[in-house]
Amino acid sequence: MVLKNTLFYITDFLTLIYNQLRKIYLNSSIYNKKISKTDQTTLDYKPSPSLLNCIIKFQKKREKIENFNVDSIWLKKNINYKDLKKLHSFYWLFSVDLKSSKKIIHSIINNWINNNKNYNSNIWEIDILSKRVISWISNSKLIYDESEIAYKKKFNEIVKKQVNHLMYEINRSDLVDDKMIGCTAIILSGLSYKNSKFLSYGLNLLKKIIKQSFTDENFPRSRSIRQSLFYLKYFILIREFLKEAQSDIPDYLDEIIFYLGQAYNLFYSDEKKNFLFNGNNELDNYEFNKYLFSKSYKFKNTNHEIGGYLILRKKNICIAMDLGNTPEKKYSNTYQSGTLSFEVNYGDKKLITNSGFFQNYNHQLSKISKSSASHSTAIIDNRSICRFKRNSKGKYLVDGAVKIIDKKHEISKDHIFLMASHDGYLKDYGIIHQRKITIYPEKCKIIGSDKFLKEKNFKSTQFDIRFHLSPESKLTKTQDEKTVLIELENSGWRFSCKNYFINTETGLYFGKKNSYIENQNIFISGETADVEQEISWELIKE
Repeated sequence: MVLKNTLFYITDFLTLIYNQLRKIYLNSSIYNKKISKTDQTTLDYKPSPSLLNCIIKFQKKREKIENFNVDSIWLKKNINYKDLKKLHSFYWLFSVDLKSSKKIIHSIINNWINNNKNYNSNIWEIDILSKRVISWISNSKLIYDESEIAYKKKFNEIVKKQVNHLMYEINRSDLVDDKMIGCTAIILSGLSYKNSKFLSYGLNLLKKIIKQSFTDENFPRSRSIRQSLFYLKYFILIREFLKEAQSDIPDYLDEIIFYLGQAYNLFYSDEKKNFLFNGNNELDNYEFNKYLFSKSYKFKNTNHEIGGYLILRKKNICIAMDLGNTPEKKYSNTYQSGTLSFEVNYGDKKLITNSGFFQNYNHQLSKISKSSASHSTAIIDNRSICRFKRNSKGKYLVDGAVKIIDKKHEISKDHIFLMASHDGYLKDYGIIHQRKITIYPEKCKIIGSDKFLKEKNFKSTQFDIRFHLSPESKLTKTQDEKTVLIELENSGWRFSCKNYFINTETGLYFGKKNSYIENQNIFISGETADVEQEISWELIKE
């Protein structure tokens, strides 16, 4: 143990020294000279700004640049990091009226170049730099056309210099989302300047990202539904850039879009429904669906299970369940411990839900939202199904794997059936949790059971089975404590459990990004016993 700790501190110390030396190098004249070597090509391909509609929310009202405080825009001090990113990413250019004064806009860009032409760790990081390059090139009508030759030369040089830096640094990043944005910026630069070096590097990086970040089934290794949508948007954007620039579209790009399109169809076929598993939040995909339609993307899907999520629909009822193994530690940034948790929609209203994800990992609520207690599943000894360990950056990552032991499902004429079990409590408690749910859509009846299968190392402890509800739902518990009435906007339901008492309590709902609101949840509690134990429950529409 002493040797292990000593090696850990030595490694940590050497990493610190390396990072400090690297900072000195990146700020040196040697590095500046290295990335300043650019060719004399000018901006050739200028993408249509509308192609960016898939990743940017445009303001309906465009502002004239004259309305901005342009004289001191780069001299602001004490600006918080979030606003710094917004300012220096230049995505605000997409909200500027095309009729604005070109002279003022050119002056703003020129001042930025004069103040920030050399590497700066704050505003040259991959995310900010990549968005800046994408925005500058995509808004060339505003910031490039109708400008003087000297300004264009200066502009072209700084864009290529930033891309050179991006190519040197992007593989050092462990943030996959930033790599995806950076890859897009490099490919766009290669197309726009007809630079084969940029384009070749960008396409090879794209292939590498797909290979490293996706499973053999072509779903993100993180198992994040939200990330699958993020990737789909950027893959489509890259494809549209290549198409408009009349450049070859790689087969591997078409293939990954095809499979992610199937996933999108499964998860978001109804834009009013959002499944709150593993980092997902409530999303409005109306504009993205319009974009897909305008670009003739039509995704079809015949699968019921993708990425470890089973989604079954019949009549007015839709059920979704997490039937996947835990992801590898390095891909578990947004993973939540909700194995066998499920959600049920009746019409366009959520009957049973999970609590959602609080994305600000520096906040205590992020850790709470990752816990099994924030999901509609069974919890043993008030402990999450999988453990999390905080890394040096403050993020809670998976610490130990949980596997699905068996699973099956069927859809017949009159019912839906699904069953699965996991080993998350096997090592510490000698318990395998098995869940079965049968739905009769015509009768609006849901019958469920949670069984705790005992193994050799079994030890008795407390259990809770939780059923979270949306904030709009209203609950009334009957006096016998075995029934709870649920009132939705479009229906009323009766939840019952014959052999165990039912309780209700107030919880927190994180469905909307980085916010929370109180909600209600139903829970069945008891002690695990050294005999076959099955807890049966029902949901019936009134």
